[in-house]
Formats: sequence, structure tokens, C-alpha cells
Amino acid sequence: MKKSLLFLISAMALLSLASCGGETPVENTTEMPDWYYTGGKLGTTFISASSCFQQPTPAIDNAGMGILFNQGDQIAEKSFNTNPTGTRSGLGPVYVRSSCQHCHPNYSHGTSVPEGIYNASEIGNGTLLVVYNPQTNAYVPWLAGMPQLFGVAPFKAPLDPDMITVTWKVATDEHGNKFADGTTYELQYPEVHMPKEAVYVYNQGYRDPDGLLESEGYVVVLENTIGIYGTGLLDAITDADIIAQYDKEAADGKLHNGLNPAFYNGGFQASGYYKDVQYGPKRFTYALTRGPLQDAAGANAIWNITNVTRSDRRSHYLDLNGTIYAEYASKDTEVQDKFEAYISQISNKQEHPEWFTDNKEKNVYNYLTSTSLPAEMTDAEFTQFMVWHRGLAVPAARNVNDPQVLKGKQLFSEIGCDYCHRPSWTTGPDQIRDPNNFFKGSELPHYPNQTIWPYTDMVQHKLCMVNDIRTGWCRTTPLWARGLHRKATGDPSEARMHDTRARNVIEAIMWHGYSKESDAYYPTQQFYNLNKEDRDAIVAFINAI
Repeated sequence: MKKSLLFLISAMALLSLASCGGETPVENTTEMPDWYYTGGKLGTTFISASSCFQQPTPAIDNAGMGILFNQGDQIAEKSFNTNPTGTRSGLGPVYVRSSCQHCHPNYSHGTSVPEGIYNASEIGNGTLLVVYNPQTNAYVPWLAGMPQLFGVAPFKAPLDPDMITVTWKVATDEHGNKFADGTTYELQYPEVHMPKEAVYVYNQGYRDPDGLLESEGYVVVLENTIGIYGTGLLDAITDADIIAQYDKEAADGKLHNGLNPAFYNGGFQASGYYKDVQYGPKRFTYALTRGPLQDAAGANAIWNITNVTRSDRRSHYLDLNGTIYAEYASKDTEVQDKFEAYISQISNKQEHPEWFTDNKEKNVYNYLTSTSLPAEMTDAEFTQFMVWHRGLAVPAARNVNDPQVLKGKQLFSEIGCDYCHRPSWTTGPDQIRDPNNFFKGSELPHYPNQTIWPYTDMVQHKLCMVNDIRTGWCRTTPLWARGLHRKATGDPSEARMHDTRARNVIEAIMWHGYSKESDAYYPTQQFYNLNKEDRDAIVAFINAI
């Protein structure tokens, strides 16, 4: 009787877990291959449901950081607001999005962008605008690198998203978008139209010394966010190992375009970071502009996306020049007339007399260019946020014993995809580094000596696609868990590639070989020459990892 009752209770418990949307392990974890544990033993979650990217790593539990992780999760998930005080206050005076969730739905990468008006307020639209000078590939100075699209009254948005449109164009490759067996595929890419009238400072009388703004000679492209999960594990790879990868690829000489001379020119080039503290190599963002994690990705975005200040970031993120928006907003009489009511909620004359002079224009300018703003996010909240950010697990690989997946894994290597999409790395001692000297190390989870499977070489390459990414150089995006995007977000498209142009794996692969100048042209042609069964096997493998 007791045994029967125990069996019934156990069965009911398992049924309860199964009914919670797949909260059981994705597979029986006994006798699994190493590559099943994508994040290593300290960084893998076995949840494959829609919440798969929201799970803490085992390292979080081991360190007793579960409460801090959940607190950080709340900071990332909920929107900041314009209130001067209170929970998640301090949004603005201008901003890109109001929460992490807006760009990273369920902590995945951003969803596909539909044709029409660029809807910046829609949760899931994590595809940001990149505006640059095509002659120099440099960001334009009159907008931020990630242009703000909203303003908090009395301030006005630096860029009006309702005036920006996206059009999807059809592309045809050298094969006519058809495999030799007659199977067809489609290729598309986005074009963005942004009239100069969408730019606030232009409407206020600013004229670009280079004439780029007046002539609309700038280029606007889309860049989609990547998933947040697993970034702590990438941060734990040693600099020496990444530099060794650069050395290897330079020595191999297999890449049509070589290596980006900004990072490797006869040897690895050291990278200067925040406050002139040198770390290298950079490892985050498509352009490899950020790293280590404590001064990268979310640590930077929670400030410049929302313009919520903290003790180590006490200035506003406005434009690359640093003063253009401030100069023209301060001359705006509508801003001037309402500024006193706005600033009185934030500070007082005793704390910041420079914001309360008799000169309205100077008051606005001094506030917008200040480097001594009140900290709106507390140090405790930023610590919670980074515990969460560094503590997000990677879902385990799926179907690792499926014959089709195993065949695809072998073919993926045979045709050369694993050269840039390097399967695995082993992390080092994972000594936390922070150029801002905010984190000392003990506050955050660690991932020492873990074999992880991100499928990236952490190096930039060129694919030479039509309407390409700015500069053409793009870090190899990790493939781990990308096959779960639809489940996590409900996006009908897989939204692959830097601007969501690829709606599925086939399209993503064929874009890699669209140009003969592409560093991935050869493996793409190898894929093209496979029969459908073998192509399907590679797709199954990529979706499984």
C-alpha cells in the first residue's frame, strides 16, 4: 500500500512538471556527450520551454545567489519609468528603449522586423538603427551610436521613429536561389529610409559641417540584438586563448579578407578600454566594441539604452559628439520654458546651482552635459542586475542522439562551417575584470575550467552581403540555443543574421556565400552541392545546438 501510494505521488509530481510547459530536462542526462552541456556543468540549464533563456546557471545556485539573480531579473524585465524617485525611476531625458525586455524578448535576440513604419515601442523589436558615414564607416556625430528614439518632456526625441520605414527587398544569388535538385529558397534584406526631417537637431537649425545630413548622404542599417544568455561564460574565456585563435587564423591564411587590421596587424593589437585601462581582446557586440562583460553588453546598455545613471556612469548618453543635442535642445524655447519644473523634481539649487541660474539656455545645457548627475540606479541594484546578467544559463543541446543530428554534426565539420563557428572553448580561472573598478569579483558568479560549446571563434569576418553591416566586419555570432528562438518569443521567423534578414537556417547559410568575396563562400558552396538529405541534416544539427 505504501509503495503504491509513493508511486502515485511520484507520478503526479512528474505529470505536474510536464504540464508546466516542458520544465523537465530536455533529455535523460545520463551518458550524454560533452556537447550536450552547452554551457559546461556550471552554465547549462535543462529547460527547453519558452522560459529556456531565463534560467539561472548552476553556478548561481552553488554560490547562493538565487535571490540576487531574481532581483536582477526584475530590473531587466520591468520597464524603467520617468518618475524622479521610486522603483526603476530615472528614464531619460532621452532614451532608446525603456527595458531590456523590449529588445530581448524572454532574453532571446530581437524578433524579425516587419515591413513598414519602424515600430520602436513594440516589445520584441530589438533591431536597433545604425546611422553612419559611408565614406568613413564612422557613426555620425549628431546621433548616438544607438540613436535615442524617445524623449521625456520637455525634451524631444533625437530621432523620430515614426518617420522611419523599413522595406524588404528580394535578392537573387548566383544559383538563382535554387539548389541543383530543384529545391528553391528565398533571400531578402532590409532597406531603411530615414529622412533628414526625422532628426531633431536638423529641425532646430543644426547643419552638418560635412554636409552629410543636409544631403541625406548617411546610411541607415539595422542591427539586431543577440541573446543575453551565456555571456558570463564567454567572459570567462581567457584573453590568451582568444589571441591564440587570432594567431591561428592569421597563420592559416584561409580567410579571403584576412583579419580586421584594427585588431590584428602582424600580431594582435591591444585594445584600450574605459578610463584608459587596457584589456584585450574585445569580445562583445558585432563590431567587437566591448569587453570584458563588466564594461560591456548589458552593463553598458542598462545605462545608455535607458539613460538611467549610476555611481560609475553619472552623465547622459546623447550623441557621439557629446554636445550637439545639448546645444540645440538648450536653444529650444519650449524646452527652456518647462525645464525649471522638470529639474526641480530631480535636484535643487544647493546641490546643483549650475542648473538654476537666470540663464535658461545655460541651465538646460549644463544639465545635459553634466558629469555629476545624481545616481538613479543604486549600487545594490546594479550588482543585482550583473549577477542576473552574468548568471543566465545556456539551454542544453537537444536531440543529441538523433541519427540525423549526428550526421549533420559530422557534415557541419566536413564542409568547413566549424572553422569560424568553432564548436568549443575551455574557460580559464575566470577572474572577474572591471575597468570601472566597480566589481572586485566576489559579487558575481564564476565559471572556471568549463568546456563550453558556443560555436564561435570570437573573431570578426566579412560575408560581403548586399546592404551589409557597417564596416563589413562582424563577429561570428554564437549558434548555441539559436534554434529555440521561436519557442521563446513566438516569432514566426528565426530572425537570423545581424539584421534578421534570414528567416530560417537555409537562408542564413546561403547568405554566407552570396558573394565570392565572402570569407564563408567555400563552405557555402560545399553546402549547396550536398543533396537535400544532407542539407536537412545540417539544419537539424544547427537547430539542435
